Amino acid sequence: MTIDIVLMAMVAAFLGLRLYSVLGKRTGHEQEQLPRQMDEERRPPIQQAEEIIPARTPAKIVKAEDDLEQQNLDILSQSGLRSIMNADKNFNLLHFAEGAHGAYDVILKAFWQGDKASLREYCDDSVYNEMSMAIDMRDEAGEVLENKLIRIEESRIVEATFNHPIAQIKMQFKSDISALVKNKEGEIIGGSLSDAVQANDIWTFERNIKNGTPNWTLVETDIA
Repeated sequence: MTIDIVLMAMVAAFLGLRLYSVLGKRTGHEQEQLPRQMDEERRPPIQQAEEIIPARTPAKIVKAEDDLEQQNLDILSQSGLRSIMNADKNFNLLHFAEGAHGAYDVILKAFWQGDKASLREYCDDSVYNEMSMAIDMRDEAGEVLENKLIRIEESRIVEATFNHPIAQIKMQFKSDISALVKNKEGEIIGGSLSDAVQANDIWTFERNIKNGTPNWTLVETDIA
C-alpha cells in the first residue's frame, strides 16, 4: 500500500480528529501522537527522570539549567522558566526535559496499543477524549496499529509560561517512526515497519504547582 492510501484510511477512520491531524498528515502513517495525574506507582512522573523509560536510541536533550539563555528561547519564555523555578523551588529543568523526553515514548506506545488506562493517567480531559475516540473508531473498524518509535533524535524546550499557579512548557520532539496497519483479518493494509519517517512535534505539558504533585500533564499537541 502507498502512503496516500494509509492517509486516506486514517482520515476516514478518525473523522478528522485533531489528534490525527497533528501526526497523520505529516507522514501518511497511523502515528497519532499525543501526560493526567497518576499515582506514582502507575507511571514515572515527568519530574523523576531516572524512572522514565527512554526511547530505544538516546536523544540529544537540549539543556541549560544554569544558563537559560543557552536554550535559545525568547525573552518571554526565559522569564516563564525563571518564574516557574521561583514558584517551585523543587523544579529541576534538566529533570523535566529528560522526563518529557521519556513521556513522549510512553504516551505514543500507549496510544498505538489502545492502552486507555495509561493514557487517562498521562493526559488532560481534552487530549484523552480525542485519543479514546480514535482508539474506539480504530477498534470498530477492526484495525490494528503496529507502529514503532525508532528513535528520538532531539527533544528541547521551545516555550515556557507561568500564570500562577499554572505552569506550561512546550517541548519539541524530532523523531523517526515506522508504522504498519492491519485489518481485522490480520492483513497489512498500509505502512511499512522498514520505512521510517521523521516526525516533528510540539507537545505542551502543564502543571498546577499548588496541587502537591511533581507530575506534569499533556494538554496539547501540534506539529512544528
